[in-house]
Amino acid sequence: MEQFRAKFRTYGILSEEAMEDMTQLLRPHSYARGEYFLREGQTPKTVAFVVKGLFSQYYASPEGDIVIKRFFPENYFAGSLPAMLTNSPSIFAIRALEPAETLEYNFYDFKTLTEKHRDLAAFYIRYMELHWIIEKEPLEISFRYDNAKTRYLNFLKEYPNLEPRLKQHEIALYLGITPTQLSRIRAEM
Repeated sequence: MEQFRAKFRTYGILSEEAMEDMTQLLRPHSYARGEYFLREGQTPKTVAFVVKGLFSQYYASPEGDIVIKRFFPENYFAGSLPAMLTNSPSIFAIRALEPAETLEYNFYDFKTLTEKHRDLAAFYIRYMELHWIIEKEPLEISFRYDNAKTRYLNFLKEYPNLEPRLKQHEIALYLGITPTQLSRIRAEM
């Protein structure tokens, strides 16, 4: 629980009452490697704070091509926010790449708490600004214009110490390249 509280404090100070109400929403959950937190087509209602383990969020095309959108290691919040905001089926799946422990809460109950606690609403705004605007824009530009080597270097910066926990094909799926291309990039460095 302290890990969860510490993460919230990185976005600002919450009153003890707001934190207490927030922790009342939390439910611990365990996932085996390969188990889904969210399946494609499912309408999500839950956010998971990753205490231990690693998840990937990915899209599988009708042709079977897979694109990993992001990774959720420890201290990340995992969920399909666009699907929750629109109360619609997710186009992404979120799956455990390692055995994982999470603290989960209902997104809609959280939103209700933001109406009760101004400091929790401020947390939500700061979180959205940082992760859905400030961080997202450079990534979108990078994936459109940067070469594979630059994208790989950006991956190493964005997810330090994550590379040894991933298989080569998982990193390649995130970068939008083949495992062979990734091998060549690594050999050049």
